[in-house]
Amino acid sequence: MEHWLWILLAALFFECKGEDRVIQPGGEVIAAEGDSVTLKCTFETSDTVPTLFWYKQEVNNYPKYMLKRFSKTGENAPEFKKDRFNAELKEKSVPLKIQKLDVSDSAVYYCALRPTVTGNNKTLYKNLQSRDKTLL
Repeated sequence: MEHWLWILLAALFFECKGEDRVIQPGGEVIAAEGDSVTLKCTFETSDTVPTLFWYKQEVNNYPKYMLKRFSKTGENAPEFKKDRFNAELKEKSVPLKIQKLDVSDSAVYYCALRPTVTGNNKTLYKNLQSRDKTLL
């Protein structure tokens, strides 16, 4: 029996400066188990070395940090292996490719541009490190 996945794309606008933002198409992506999907995210920033993040939010749960990309490098959270969850930072986009889809991949996916908060960001980074980067 074939299982279908519903992946919701949510437009998450983290305004860093007046001209900095991410643009994510809204709507559903429907795919079969085992397929691959690419979720789009474009951005506008004056930052010469931007850092982009992807988060996954399951039903009745908080967004979980998946990965970040900057320049030509990046990192994935341990539970989001690069062989299934990968993103390549291009000139003004950072599409997320999810391969070998599983029913557990059904969620809302968010793209964010750094910095995602203003004010005392040292506290944020300390909290992220102490919580294994799963909560923002």
